[in-house]
Amino acid sequence: MKIVVDCRYVRFPRHDGISRFTAGIVGALRGLLAEHESLELLISDERQLAMLPQGLPWHLVSGPTSPREPFVARQVNRVTPDVIFSPMQTMGAFGRRYSLVLTLHDLIYYAHPTPPRDLPWPVRLGWRLYHLAWWPQRVLLNRADAVVTVSETTRDLMRQHRLTKRSITVVPNAADRPAVVARRERPSGIELVYMGSFMPYKGVETLVEALHSLPGARLHLLSGIRAADRERFEAAAPSGALVVHDGVSDEEYSALLEGATALVSASHAEGFGIPLVEAMGRGTPVVVSDIPIFREIGGETALYATAGDAGSFAAAVSQLLQPGEWERRSAAAPAEAARFEWGRSAEVLLELLREQAVLRRR
Repeated sequence: MKIVVDCRYVRFPRHDGISRFTAGIVGALRGLLAEHESLELLISDERQLAMLPQGLPWHLVSGPTSPREPFVARQVNRVTPDVIFSPMQTMGAFGRRYSLVLTLHDLIYYAHPTPPRDLPWPVRLGWRLYHLAWWPQRVLLNRADAVVTVSETTRDLMRQHRLTKRSITVVPNAADRPAVVARRERPSGIELVYMGSFMPYKGVETLVEALHSLPGARLHLLSGIRAADRERFEAAAPSGALVVHDGVSDEEYSALLEGATALVSASHAEGFGIPLVEAMGRGTPVVVSDIPIFREIGGETALYATAGDAGSFAAAVSQLLQPGEWERRSAAAPAEAARFEWGRSAEVLLELLREQAVLRRR
C-alpha cells in the first residue's frame, strides 16, 4: 500500500499550525508502517523538504493556491497512490484514481471571517466569500472518502452543522515535549507568555487590559507582530508590563515557557491549542478562556477565565499565585499534555488510511 501525504501546506523557514501538524504526522507515520506499506510526500516547493522528516520519497506538483489546484489529481495520479492524506480540505479531486482523506481543523472563520493577513488579496477575497455560507464546505468535504479533524470539539460542530456525509475521525493535534520534566518551583515575579497571532478573535487586548490588575506582571508577546498592533498594545499596557519579542526561535520559546508563571490565551475560538500542550508538557500552568476546545485540552489542570473579561483573567492569574496552587498545577500539567502525542494520533490515522485503501480496491 502506498500512502502519500500532501505536504504542500508546509511553511518555511518556520512552521505554522497546519505545517507543524503535517510534519508531526509524517514523522510518526513513518515509524508505524508495515513491510508492505510505503510513505511518500507531495510538495510544491523543494524548500519544504527541510521542514519535513528526511529521506522519504517526494514528488513535486503545483501549489495549493495555483489555478491548477482543482485538477491537481491529474498530476497526483502519476504517483499511483493507494490513498492520499491532506492536512487541509481544499485539495483538488477531479479525476482522482485513489482514496482521499481530507482534514478540517476548525470552523473559526465562520464566526470570525477575517482571513490571515499574509495571504494574497485574491485568496483573501475568496476566503471571505467561501465562509459566507456552509454549502461550499459541504461540497469540499463530500468529495473525500473520509474526513479528519483534530478535536472532539470541532467534530461536534461539524456534525451540528451537517458539514459532511462522510465519516469523521478525530486525529488529535499534538506537540513535541520533553521526555522527562523535573518538578518545578514557581518562578519569581509574574511572567505571562502568549504565543499566537494578533487577529481580533485571539483576545490579546483582554490580556493587556488584565495587566492593570496584576501589579508587577509582565506579558511576553512572542509571535511576529505588525507595527500597528505593537503600538496599540504598548499604548494600552502599564508602563514596562509588555515585552514584545516579535518572533522567537524554538529554543527561545522553550526557555520562556520554562521560566513562565503561566501561558495565557484569551481566545474566543480555536481549532485546537498547541501552545497549551507545549506549555503543560514542560510543567507550565495555563490560564485560558473558558471555551470548549480549551476545556478539552486543559482538563482539570488549566485555570479558566471568561473570554473578553480582563477582570476574570486577572482573578485566575491571582488564584494561580495562591500558596501551593502553582506547584500543584505544574506537577499535574505534563500528564495532561501526554494525552496529545504524535504517535497516538498517527496510529488512529494509519488505521483510517488502511481502511480507505482497502475500500477503494473493492
